[in-house]
Amino acid sequence: MSVVVFRIDRRSGVATYLQIVRQVEQALRMGALEEGDRLPTAAQVAATTKVNPNTTLKAYRELERAGLAEVRQGAGTFITRTLAEPGSGPEWPLRTALNEWLHQARTEGLGREEVQALFRASFEAAYPTGPQS
Repeated sequence: MSVVVFRIDRRSGVATYLQIVRQVEQALRMGALEEGDRLPTAAQVAATTKVNPNTTLKAYRELERAGLAEVRQGAGTFITRTLAEPGSGPEWPLRTALNEWLHQARTEGLGREEVQALFRASFEAAYPTGPQS
């Protein structure tokens, strides 16, 4: 059973319930949540994030509408399907290589900002925007 911990950025300009929806979707894509996993209760989310329980319930209803979760009265909210691509779990070779690269960058003394800048530059070179993409 996987556990998801929500992180709410009140300065992001994104509605809180949408932040919860997007974090669940991301966890599903990354394989951190799987079919059958139980999401935290609205009270648990409120305790850890100071978010109104109704906001969490709104997010869970949105996930239910999208076919990603099912609210079972008295039992909780459960994931009904995954968004993970085959091979995208924690042992996926690309993830393993990226984790090794990040570890090497840290070992060599690169800070967060330098790693982010290097990644951004490499990402833009690999995935250019505009007519050539």
